[in-house]
Amino acid sequence: MNFDTLKIRHRDIRDSLPESISVRIHRALSWLQRAEKETDDEDARFIFLWIAFNAAYASEVHVSQNNRERSVQLHFIERLLSADKQDRLEHIVWEEFSGSIRLLINNKYVFQPFWDYQRGDISEDEWQEAFQKNKKYAMLAIGNNDTKNVLAVVLQRLYILRNQLLHGLATWNSAVNRDQIRDGANILGRLVPAIIYLMLESGNNYWGDAAFPVVE
Repeated sequence: MNFDTLKIRHRDIRDSLPESISVRIHRALSWLQRAEKETDDEDARFIFLWIAFNAAYASEVHVSQNNRERSVQLHFIERLLSADKQDRLEHIVWEEFSGSIRLLINNKYVFQPFWDYQRGDISEDEWQEAFQKNKKYAMLAIGNNDTKNVLAVVLQRLYILRNQLLHGLATWNSAVNRDQIRDGANILGRLVPAIIYLMLESGNNYWGDAAFPVVE
């Protein structure tokens, strides 16, 4: 699946979709299209894909009530997995990116407490204990084929990358973070189209109102 196939599908069924979900899908598709045009800038591709992901799951509740990003994402993952009758997300996690996901899980540079330690907010023992606990949790989820919690950990790691890039806390095209940027962009490059597809095919379910709805 890519922008072209998803856009055709959206055009075919958008009149039957609630306006709120159609707007979110339209926005997500626009950013997916932009991401697919990036062939040699992984930083830009990652950013555009994250915006596409955010456009898909961000609802009025998420924005206006300032819910925590993690809890909102976890609920969204649960909804997606419930709608995923063909196990597309499971295939992405277990068949396509199991190696890349393990690398992300073991990468301290995309684990927030590591940076809390670097700032002096917590001790070295505290961040290392948190890292080992989080890795154990993630590996247990992998051992149990727990797609929901594996995806939750992956998105936590990618959220740190997102913060580093969008807040100017990383150098463009830096050799230091190439592996995680490349892997993150590749994972999102498969996840985002699958997410949009699942929302299209179950669009009549309630996914929440669009944040910042179109106003004439």
